[in-house]
Amino acid sequence: MENKTTNPLLCDPATGICETPGEKKNNGHAKTNEKPVKVIYFTDPICSSCWGIEPQLRKLKLEYGNSVEIEYRMGGLLPDWSYNSGGISKPSDVAQHWDEVSGYYDMPIDGDVWLKDPLDSSYPPSIAFKAAQLQDKSKALDFMRELREMVFLKKKNIAKWEHIAVAAEKVGLDTNKLKADFEGKAKDLFQEDLKLARELGVRGFPTMFFTNGNGNRETVYGSKPYAFYETAILKINSDTKKSEYSKNWESLFAKYPSLTAKEFSELSGTPRVESERLLNDLAAKGTLEKFTTKNGSIWTLKS
Repeated sequence: MENKTTNPLLCDPATGICETPGEKKNNGHAKTNEKPVKVIYFTDPICSSCWGIEPQLRKLKLEYGNSVEIEYRMGGLLPDWSYNSGGISKPSDVAQHWDEVSGYYDMPIDGDVWLKDPLDSSYPPSIAFKAAQLQDKSKALDFMRELREMVFLKKKNIAKWEHIAVAAEKVGLDTNKLKADFEGKAKDLFQEDLKLARELGVRGFPTMFFTNGNGNRETVYGSKPYAFYETAILKINSDTKKSEYSKNWESLFAKYPSLTAKEFSELSGTPRVESERLLNDLAAKGTLEKFTTKNGSIWTLKS
């Protein structure tokens, strides 16, 4: 495998990190908000390690959403292809890597987008997400999820406005306003995210800063098992209470209309093999719609 420092798209499955070249750590602090625990989550729409932690992140929201606020910040994983000095030198080099990390994270990722319609940069979908946040923060998260499903499973170049617009319309965003903000104030908000990332010493994605009102901070860097995120919450605020939630498939799909087998297993507590069998049975009955890539599937609740 090529040297990870030559290209941030070479996310290291062992560490669970998509790393930006040349960045160093520092001890910057983040602001806090009303809830006892705040998470500043630096991510990127095309970060395969960030896609890899969707199961853990979704579970964290279900169990600790009442006490934890998650603030999404864009990190700018792929500005363009001009910085390469060796290793990966063109988009097609990423294809095999994505196929490899798909198996490692047990999340469906089809690297062929880099062969068929490669992205020049991750900046356009990142700016589009900032534009979506200006409209509706909840819909912006649905929008990000839709963009990720597009690029990781459906081989769509989400740097192109035509695909960004489709994702926006699907989650109920005003595409005209999104376009205006995309070309205007969202660019400044994106630059603010990049500036904050530099100040906090973010070196790759995912990076999560868990903070409280006293300025204490725990950092979880890279894709980690669920216990790492839960431990960070309890270190920041030992009084944080875990919420119970319904783990049947109806309740989970009502909350998250699309789930991979890994996600369903994580959220329901069902063994991985059994989870896929159940999801396939529901698809066979016509309750769910199954979309399959060469590296796995995703199931969506039929409307």
